[in-house]
Amino acid sequence: MAEQQYGIRGRVFVVTGGGAGIGLGIVKVLAGQGARVVMAECNPEGARTAAALNVAGLDVRFIQCDVGDPKSIESLFSQVRSDYPKLDGLVNNAGLTIHGDFLEATLESWERMVNVNLRSMFLCTQHAARTMIGTGGGAIVNISSNHAGASTEGFEGYAATKGGITAMTRAMAWSLGKHSIRVNSLSPGLTLTDHIGQLMSDRPDLARFYVAMHATQRINQPEDVGQLAAFLLSDAAISMTGADVMADNGVSAHLVNRNGI
Repeated sequence: MAEQQYGIRGRVFVVTGGGAGIGLGIVKVLAGQGARVVMAECNPEGARTAAALNVAGLDVRFIQCDVGDPKSIESLFSQVRSDYPKLDGLVNNAGLTIHGDFLEATLESWERMVNVNLRSMFLCTQHAARTMIGTGGGAIVNISSNHAGASTEGFEGYAATKGGITAMTRAMAWSLGKHSIRVNSLSPGLTLTDHIGQLMSDRPDLARFYVAMHATQRINQPEDVGQLAAFLLSDAAISMTGADVMADNGVSAHLVNRNGI
């Protein structure tokens, strides 16, 4: 896919969960367009990934951060304020999925998902907004999911947190609009991360089902989501705030059978 340029060269962005999957796709697209990107990632292997991107000529800095820990989030933004003249944007991407039998779900798994998927976005957005105020504002993108609107059995906690992200985004847009900060959510569907790729390789029957459930007969690449994030962070989206951008290749527009995702 040809990469659209959005005029973000030199801007500073933080991407949480930027070391793998969708987050890494976002990091690559932003840095590939000349942005200075902070890869906030809990896995220390992110340092190697960032170093490899540096060798390729991209401006990516790794900062280890566990978004489930409020003190780690505070430390992340303290470093950003210390090392960069301003912060232009934040992509709240970090998240996790715990699914299984609803009747067997534990309070621990519920709280873990709420803390990582929802509370972290609240806290990261607070810190980012406080940093942006007084330096011209900025843009925030919260990564939600098509599960926010329609989900399936066993995904109760995940769906609840993603629905919360979409709703919280709308409120944040009004809270921060007066400070010239735009806040939008982006809701990808199934995306070809390493995990999904391996699953499809192991299960050709599942791979065929996954492809068939998409109107376009294709599955998102992480960089597809990155392109949309770059757009929402750029001045091309200056009139957009409080919006949710659905990026699931038509899945949410169609009635699927009970085995759908």
